Amino acid sequence: MRRSVHGVIAAAALVVSSACLAQTYPDRPIKLIAPFAPGGPVDAVARVLAPKLSESLGQQLYVENHPGGSGNIGTALAAKAAPDGYTVLVISSTLVVNPSLFAKLGFDTLKDLAPVSLVAVSPQILLVHPSVPATNIKELVAWAKASPGKHSYAHAGLGTPGYLAGEMLKQAFGLDLVAVSFNGGGPAMTSTIGGHTPIVFTSIASAAAHVKSGAVRALAVTSPRRSPALPDVPTMAEASAPDQDSELILGVLVPAGTPRDIVERLHREIAKVVATPDVRERLMALGFEPIAGTPQEFADRIKAEIGKWAEVVRAAGIKAQ
Repeated sequence: MRRSVHGVIAAAALVVSSACLAQTYPDRPIKLIAPFAPGGPVDAVARVLAPKLSESLGQQLYVENHPGGSGNIGTALAAKAAPDGYTVLVISSTLVVNPSLFAKLGFDTLKDLAPVSLVAVSPQILLVHPSVPATNIKELVAWAKASPGKHSYAHAGLGTPGYLAGEMLKQAFGLDLVAVSFNGGGPAMTSTIGGHTPIVFTSIASAAAHVKSGAVRALAVTSPRRSPALPDVPTMAEASAPDQDSELILGVLVPAGTPRDIVERLHREIAKVVATPDVRERLMALGFEPIAGTPQEFADRIKAEIGKWAEVVRAAGIKAQ
């Protein structure tokens, strides 16, 4: 009986403590962890959000970069931080891909992190060199099947969105294409422009100028909607390749156990910031569509994406070294 009473008292104290924390939050600076090196999309979005959230929350938000391990090092730091709202993680699609790629992450994606908000999404775009005799996906599939193992596609590295989009296309249509890895999206694009690897999935931001110049031909975007940047390019579903959605996602999470009031406060402030014209313009200039989904919507998407990419990774036999 005494142990039960003590347990009730402890639980009540925790509830009171969490309520007090939420009421005074924030009363000191907040750390934004970007688990990649400066200059990439995660870092860029973190630095777009930080000053705006500093204004709306009344406390400084500062960005700390913790690159390495395909985002796992910085993500683990965030997952193990105190659940008090003063450590916030900005993350990309590695969050939903890495559970299938790595035998050990150093954290449990679904148990150790609490989703706050999806911030933005960016589709990949399927490009071919002008020498490829295909103006749509049906013709591309026929061309690839006519010479199995003879053609290749470029990608920016193991587990990257372009790599996985290529593998998903191969699996959907039974294609024998060689995956050629490059050290980043820039070199992969350069190889396709040069005709060395005639197919590539890459980001809209890095592709738009080359599509408009005619250096490459765009066949489809991998989002459910057409891209405002290239409105004449069909979606994969419109191009007779259904179930091929492959968007880069950027979102915000906090350590699991962070008081619900704090999670909801952060979400509200992020939603307001993402809705401002200047932030929307900056995100769209980076190739992203601004979206500020609720914590539950983001949680549902994380679960769905983990399941989807697990199937692709398993079928392709991909494993991180």
